[in-house]
Formats: sequence, structure tokens, C-alpha cells
Amino acid sequence: MWPAPWLFASTALVIPASLLVFLPINLVAGIAAAAVLYSGSIALLLLSSPLLLLTERDLRAGRARIPVGLIGTVHGFHGAEATLERGRMLDARAYLVIRGWIDPVLRINILDPEDPTPYWLLSTRKPAALAAAITAVTAQ
Repeated sequence: MWPAPWLFASTALVIPASLLVFLPINLVAGIAAAAVLYSGSIALLLLSSPLLLLTERDLRAGRARIPVGLIGTVHGFHGAEATLERGRMLDARAYLVIRGWIDPVLRINILDPEDPTPYWLLSTRKPAALAAAITAVTAQ
């Protein structure tokens, strides 16, 4: 779930801001501060991006993991439906791995009767492909 390109561009606003603050002190310090702050911002964006990983045994979303045998129905949502799933239709007990810059979401119902989480809601740019892959793995 990599950040959208516009996020990298908007993060670049740290460059003129740091130059504005540090250039009156020293040219080299201003350029170095701008480079370090922008690099740090990009590193934080990339390192904080959660990973969605599907194997034959389990599905991992961020730090959570669930065996494929406990996965129920899977539904993808786009546009207004995705907004409703992230908002008014959201169950407070759901496990969320969503990002504001990714519109589509995938709802994965959980079959474990001991798990208080009714479903997972994941942001993904390709919900149909991920849903097909999960369905194929759970059918085995």
C-alpha cells in the first residue's frame, strides 16, 4: 500500500520550508537540513506502509495474520460504497488497514467464532484481484 505520488510531491514542501528557516543562518546548513528532512519524510512514508501478503496458509495485513481457513466471504468496494464502508457502515469491532490515499477497500468476513472481530477492512488499489486470489486460496 505504497503512498500515492501526490503524497511525495506534497511532502516536498518541507524543502522550501526548511530552506526558509536555515538559509539565513548558513547556505550549507539550509541545503543539508532540506535534504535530511525530505529524505526522512520519504523514509517515514515508505516504512509506515503496511504490507498485504497472501500465502497458502494465511493472510497478513499489517501486523495481523489470519489462517485462510477462517476467511469467509470477500467483497470489494469502490467510490461511494467504499466511503460508506469506511464510515457509516463501519463496525467498531472491525480490524482496519486503511489508507486515505487509496479509495477502494476490501471487506473480508472472519469465520472464527472466538474472534470478536467480525471482518477486516483493507485498502487496496486492486480489490477484485485480491478478492479473486483470496477466494482461490480458500477454495483449496
